[in-house]
Amino acid sequence: MIAIGYTMVYGILRLINFAHGDIFMMAAYFTFFFVTLTQLPWYFAAIFAIASAAVLGFGVDRIAYKPIRKAPRISALITAIGVSFFLESLAVVIFSGIPRSFRTIFPQFLNEMIILGGHMEVKYGQEVILGGIRFPIISVVTLIVTAVAIVFLWWFIYKTKIGMAMRSVSVDIPTTSLMGVNVDRIIGMTFALGSALAGVGGILWAVRYPQVWPYMGFIPGMKAFVAAVFGGIGSVPGAVMGGLILGITEVMMVGLFPGAAGYRDAFAFFILIIILSVKPSGLLGKPELVKV
Repeated sequence: MIAIGYTMVYGILRLINFAHGDIFMMAAYFTFFFVTLTQLPWYFAAIFAIASAAVLGFGVDRIAYKPIRKAPRISALITAIGVSFFLESLAVVIFSGIPRSFRTIFPQFLNEMIILGGHMEVKYGQEVILGGIRFPIISVVTLIVTAVAIVFLWWFIYKTKIGMAMRSVSVDIPTTSLMGVNVDRIIGMTFALGSALAGVGGILWAVRYPQVWPYMGFIPGMKAFVAAVFGGIGSVPGAVMGGLILGITEVMMVGLFPGAAGYRDAFAFFILIIILSVKPSGLLGKPELVKV
């Protein structure tokens, strides 16, 4: 889901939004404080946190990226890095650098699971055993939520007028503008939608690894960028495929070579180097045509 946010923004603006991983982090913090400060149930807190992440993404576009729409790409890239550092430092100032435990607000959720059929059982309240293979409950929940989010995204992009406008803007911004489409509004909505997906990912990540801290979005954000490039930056199906392949490959590497488990993060960047060397456009990406 984080990779989809990267690829949606790049598909329209040709911009790598390095602040995307930090919006992922802010969504986890929003959830934590909505529960602890307002005493909201966790599901309402999660909904409000996702909406807040969407608003934050929209605001980042309006404040940081909109004024430099026509600037050289290197200016936009430097701005994206600056926004990333700003959000991380802001989180340290507001939330402090002390890690927060998600187990204090999601204890019941971590221990609940619907038992499907007679071939699945829950062990110790936090593992699902299916066909002799153990799955953490949150991994099953993550898979289901991700599938629902991807189906919704497909419907939104291909079955709504706003989605049609997004696809049109990604192909030709000036012509789309001449057709009467408010390009700035569509770009802002793209940032909001991508940030909402990052918010969902941030909450699920924090439940799976129940600790929230200001720099938690850096590595997942970089891996999502690798997944987006691997699948073909600018292609939503490519981002999905790249994320799945990267995740499965990392797990298989750790399973087959336990001694190399400490290098699993570096392995993602090794894949990036290989892909850029062999197929720069990615698995489903298309070479960019440049008029000369």
